[in-house]
Amino acid sequence: MSRLSRKIAWRYLFSKKSHSAINAISIVSVCGVAITTLALICTLSVYNGFTQLIGSLYSQIDPQIKITPREGKALDTEAPELKQIASWPEVAIVSPVIEENALCQYKDRQQPVLVKGVPDNYTQLSHIEELFSSGTFMLNDGRVDYVSLGIGIAAQLGIATNTPYPVELYAPNRLGRVNLANPSQSFNSRRFFVAGIFCSNQAIYDDQLVILPLATAREMFSYTTEATAIELRLAPGYTEHAVAQKLKEALGNSYRVATHIEQNDWYKWVQIEKWITFLILSFILMIATFNVIGALSMLIIDKKRDIDTLQKLGADDRLISRIFLAEGWLISAIGAGSGLILGVILCYLQQEYGLLKLGSTEGMFITDAYPVRLELFDTLAVTAIVLILGFVTAWYPAKFLRKRLLAEKSNRE
Repeated sequence: MSRLSRKIAWRYLFSKKSHSAINAISIVSVCGVAITTLALICTLSVYNGFTQLIGSLYSQIDPQIKITPREGKALDTEAPELKQIASWPEVAIVSPVIEENALCQYKDRQQPVLVKGVPDNYTQLSHIEELFSSGTFMLNDGRVDYVSLGIGIAAQLGIATNTPYPVELYAPNRLGRVNLANPSQSFNSRRFFVAGIFCSNQAIYDDQLVILPLATAREMFSYTTEATAIELRLAPGYTEHAVAQKLKEALGNSYRVATHIEQNDWYKWVQIEKWITFLILSFILMIATFNVIGALSMLIIDKKRDIDTLQKLGADDRLISRIFLAEGWLISAIGAGSGLILGVILCYLQQEYGLLKLGSTEGMFITDAYPVRLELFDTLAVTAIVLILGFVTAWYPAKFLRKRLLAEKSNRE
């Protein structure tokens, strides 16, 4: 667009019209775009805030990066491509783990659990010690092996930390056959004393996770050098995404590499829900920008005398159509800019002061106010969709005007 067309469009936008309805429709168009842009910015920021909040809770147990096999259940920790990872400067801690299902029995109560066998350096990998509500994290004292239980398991089985009675874990014999005559021989069992009970506020862990020594887990599930996963903690200064990409290139397609927020299905579903919401609000935005068509159509009628004057002064049809194209784009741009600024301000106020509360019941929610997190990509995506829709809706009246001018010109000739 030329500078002249933008200048004239700017004057038309703020000049007094002969019909007040045109001003009203223009104001409604700007407000509609601004409110929808505001809603897009705030909604996406709330999704980002919940993703960050839930991810921080999971990160207390989940590793920064987790490597699992794409085929089968176990990987060989002695494989050359896996052993080399420990020497990388980006990697601070390498921890092979075993995750298998088992049956936990305490006195006359039983419950299925997820057993996680971890090495002695597990406390350097995760923040598990910070989650204990009673007892301490301990794998063994040199004589006896210990387990740590989720608070949900302890409640279901009626276990206290200082109980003198052991818990017994039963695991199916992975390499043997089921003995129908004596089914009990098809299970490996071990007894453990309870070292502590942890609470992560995540049901997936609290209601089913039992942590025990890696060596004992290998004996129970008939593993030697295998593990079901390798968990990594990164050295300071390295990002999960960058290291994960490097690991994918080094390990190839035989292994799955996931950052801590990619290790659970909730992240995938939150992202799907986020962008479906974005599409729905974009559709509402498209309806709001249709007001621009009405505003421009009425403005073209109102400025008919000005169009004749511009033609007599030598303005061609392309310049005149560009004036109204710029007019429609300015309406969308002002609405987008206003909504963007208000959205950023509201997100900042919510982040700093928690104006919008989740509920009044104390202790019911993890956080009192809606968490928000403004991301640059979301802001750019919202701005781009608003300006594109604004340009498209302004293009139609401008094209119609040019066709009409060309038809009038041919009739005169």
